[in-house]
Parts: sequence; C-alpha cells; structure tokens
Amino acid sequence: MTDTRLETSRTIGAPAADIFALLCDPHGHVAIDATGMLQDADGDPVRAAGDSFVVHMDRESLNDIPEMGRYDVTVTIRDLEPDRLISWTILGRVRPQIGHVYGYRLEPDPEQPEDPARTLVTSFYDWSDIHPDWAGLDMFPVVSEAALRGTLGILDRTVRRGYPRPGQPRPTPEA
Repeated sequence: MTDTRLETSRTIGAPAADIFALLCDPHGHVAIDATGMLQDADGDPVRAAGDSFVVHMDRESLNDIPEMGRYDVTVTIRDLEPDRLISWTILGRVRPQIGHVYGYRLEPDPEQPEDPARTLVTSFYDWSDIHPDWAGLDMFPVVSEAALRGTLGILDRTVRRGYPRPGQPRPTPEA
C-alpha cells in the first residue's frame, strides 16, 4: 500500500473463472458492495476494456457528502484480462472527473497453487492519478480498506453460494 493506493487480499475457495464472471456482471458489483452505495445496475456483462455499464448509487450510506444523495455513475472498464484482472474508472456527475481506479487481481492461491478451486483475490483502489483539482482535498480514500476487505468477504460468500454466470437466470427469493 501507498499513500494513494489501498490493496487487500483474500483467498477464496472458488475457481478464478467463477469469481471473474461475477466481477464482469454489473449486478455482481451491486451484490458484493460492502459500502452500501451501490443500489442497482444497468448493462450487460463486460467483455473487454472500454466496455461500460451504469450503477445507481446512494451516497447516504457513507454520510460524507449528504447533498449528493442518489445519483448514477458510468463504470468504464480500463483493464480486462480474463480470469486475472479487471479494473475500472468512474464517470459521474462531478466535474472535473476524479480519475480514481478500482479493480481486482486474481491469482492462484500461493499456498496451494495446484488447486484450481482456490484463488487469491486482491481488491485495489488507486487514486494516484486523480485530477489535480481533487488532489488537494482531504477526501481520499473515499472507500476504506475495511470496506474493500468487507467486499472481499461478501464476494467469497456470494461466489461459493453459486452466483449465476451472465446469461443464467438469477435466483429468486422464495415466497
């Protein structure tokens, strides 16, 4: 970690392909968010750098900028290496755009590298290249290391329970 980047890792008992499928699905981001900001999403699963989708946000859960309330952002994929890396930037309503980057890196579990059902997942948040207008403000990191760690815990639980791959029906709550 640095003064402008947070990283936290967790080994998840699932194949990288299953984890990556969830991370490419806009609704997967909502399902695993530990901050409570991500409310819903619109768009198809991403397949390449440059793809994008919309996330419906609610800033009230952070209680840091109450006047923001509910708003939409466009998530644009910056890096996408199947089963290995996904990162994105966010285009929101603030101007100039902030320029921070979020993402996940997936690797074989270093303790059991021969087991394809165990994946080391690293969540990262990088604000090293933010726009100079934002750099002087004392607001970074927006998302804490604890929230990144919490999201990894939710990701673990969600993937192990069998989160559906894109194109599969989503489980519906039982009546």
